[in-house]
Amino acid sequence: MINKKDIKEITTYIDSLFPNAKCELFYNKDYELAIAVMLSAQTTDKAVNNVTKVLFNKFPTLESIDNAPLKDIEEAIKSLGLYARKSINIKGIAHKIIESYNGKLPSDKDELQSLPGIGNKSAGVIRCEVFKIPDLPVDTHIIRITNRLGIANKNDSSFDIEQKLKKLIPEKDWIKSHHQFIHFGRYFCTAKNPCCKECALKKYCNN
Repeated sequence: MINKKDIKEITTYIDSLFPNAKCELFYNKDYELAIAVMLSAQTTDKAVNNVTKVLFNKFPTLESIDNAPLKDIEEAIKSLGLYARKSINIKGIAHKIIESYNGKLPSDKDELQSLPGIGNKSAGVIRCEVFKIPDLPVDTHIIRITNRLGIANKNDSSFDIEQKLKKLIPEKDWIKSHHQFIHFGRYFCTAKNPCCKECALKKYCNN
């Protein structure tokens, strides 16, 4: 069972590999990050950045997104999987922020989850990135590496893993650890061909 001493060794090592890890989604306005996070489901940040560059240039305000024909939104993001549903969510997010939150992205987690396509993980990402509110949202990369390192069990949900990590890692480090764990999973402890030979965490690894 991983304890706080073990997690300190793990996070210190990952920090040495990715000291400057940060969100890799591009955005200029708070609501753009919310839309980008929603779009990132079941695709890559790179793919999302490619479409949001087009989307936000064509529709530069919440009002222009809200008023845009759905087919025009679909055209901008059609290279993404689930683009039809995601197009509906884009318009829904814009409309909800305008109508319910006076055009300002909310910081409350429950209010964020009232936006179409935004669940617990996405709300946590937005809170970390936009509002710098400590949270530790868990994505597929974090699920994989916490399972490999014995922090989580294979039957744990993303919420279960989030709660386990929050108990092990000091709150002041949640945002940093969130980004660093993602980078570790994305670029080092990858799903295929992980860098096991170079890894200093072999004693914990179940892979």
